[in-house]
Amino acid sequence: MTIPPDAEARRAVKPVICYPNETLPMPDLALYAAALEGAKVTGTVIAPPREAGVFEVPAGHFFRIRSVEGPQVGDLNLWNAQDISERFYSGKTRALHGTHVTTGERLWSSFPNLRPMATIVEDSLGWYGIDQYGGSVHDVIGTRCDPYTGNLLAGSQYHHCCHSNLTRALAQHLGVSAEAAEPHVHDVLNVFMCTGFTRDTGQYFMKASPVRPGDHLTFFAEIDLLGALSACPGGDCSSEHSSDEAACYPMEIEILAPEPGALDGWQSPQRSGYDRSHGL
Repeated sequence: MTIPPDAEARRAVKPVICYPNETLPMPDLALYAAALEGAKVTGTVIAPPREAGVFEVPAGHFFRIRSVEGPQVGDLNLWNAQDISERFYSGKTRALHGTHVTTGERLWSSFPNLRPMATIVEDSLGWYGIDQYGGSVHDVIGTRCDPYTGNLLAGSQYHHCCHSNLTRALAQHLGVSAEAAEPHVHDVLNVFMCTGFTRDTGQYFMKASPVRPGDHLTFFAEIDLLGALSACPGGDCSSEHSSDEAACYPMEIEILAPEPGALDGWQSPQRSGYDRSHGL
């Protein structure tokens, strides 16, 4: 390999943000906070260790994911409850907000919809920021632990990774086969997971999550949602995943309904206004 004479000059070019987000529609966090203050829990779902829990949230309600019993990370999928072809788009969420999300940021849906599905309104780990290794929490850069990669790298046949947990849970909820449900399982929000990229090799890394029992992440449902949360077999992801070796704990999902009138003036977001002609 020959290093060009202007190599350092090329490296020194300043970066440009791909998607400046100053013009994104902003959530009314004050309105959401006031509605949440008076909201009542209407249901609770538990995602058992190395399994997934399924839940539904009406538009204009909240859901809260909570750590219970011990440090545990979870993989979250979201769908439009009325049409599961509209689902969480982690790649576009990452492009719009960054590699990790927190209070005031949103989970966006897939094309051709591209609208907010949920807005983060509380994050008890918001204090963590970015650590000395470049790690942060609640990432939209990882995919989900899955049996295909495990088989590729280690020849394993492990069935309680997050991809399989989400597939089983969705199949049971919809009353369909695993084969029918699996195409709807998608890249996740890694709730409570602490991740980043190494500076020397650019590899995706994980480290022990700072989550502790009682920590929570609370969302406002912008549309009717169907959700599934897998309690990752990696536990706090301090060493490995896709095995039964790590200590794992359940995760709790609460559904909360605001008081009548608490969201006066709020409207569920419309689908993308692009005309879908694609130049034809």
